Amino acid sequence: MLRATPAALRSACVLVTGATAGIGKATATMYAQRATAESPVSLIVTGRRANLLDSLCEDLMSYPHCKAAVPLAVDVSDKSAMFSAIENLPDSVKNIDVLVNNAGLALGTSPIHEGSVDDWETMVDVNCKGLLYATKAVLPGMVERGEGHVVNIGSVAGTYNLPGGNVYCATKAFVNHLSTAMRADLIGVGVKVTSIEPGNTETEFSVVRFKGDEDKAKKVYEATNGPRVACGGEDIAKIVYFATDELPKHVNVNRLEVMPERQGFGPFAFNRE
Repeated sequence: MLRATPAALRSACVLVTGATAGIGKATATMYAQRATAESPVSLIVTGRRANLLDSLCEDLMSYPHCKAAVPLAVDVSDKSAMFSAIENLPDSVKNIDVLVNNAGLALGTSPIHEGSVDDWETMVDVNCKGLLYATKAVLPGMVERGEGHVVNIGSVAGTYNLPGGNVYCATKAFVNHLSTAMRADLIGVGVKVTSIEPGNTETEFSVVRFKGDEDKAKKVYEATNGPRVACGGEDIAKIVYFATDELPKHVNVNRLEVMPERQGFGPFAFNRE
């Protein structure tokens, strides 16, 4: 006899970091779009560009079942500001059901011996420390209530190293592996953890990496013919929503690696000189 399957956790309150563009913006929008009268949603969105956050929140509130859209203009790598922002949230959005740790960046393409220490520190501060600060600010409440879901946006770069990606790859390996370590700590407390690890995804990522050179950035996503060679932010947002809201409550997606169909695994590199 088939037994009844516990319903999925419906995300009543979702916090998305790095929501001013790309995957973060698409993810916040996805939750607002899919909210229903029976399962409304409140959204908290963070980012450093206050004007873009305000515009996003206006858009989110245009969806009929988005009850609240709270902008937090804060840099996730600023420890005291991040903790203060979460501590001072309105009571109506204090109980966060889903945390999407999306904020992250890559800077530069230099080989390790020519890399910029400033760029390294920024990547470690945002990709690693920022994720830890947001998690520390939110996770204890989830554990206390006995339910919640943390989604960390990792990268295939944390598994397959890219030439010139050295420190970025290392920070994403941190995210990928921290996620499974969190799972180990949280077994049985009702809080789920998922690492979503995208491949080539067309966002502002490459513009930031190439220090504003949009021509270089466009080449990362160009195809001479046929299907796209990059996922879109909306594609990854659908996966985030699936992992948090469309599975039974007892099912946890540990890791989900995703690439566009036209991206594959590079051959081994050889120096034949």
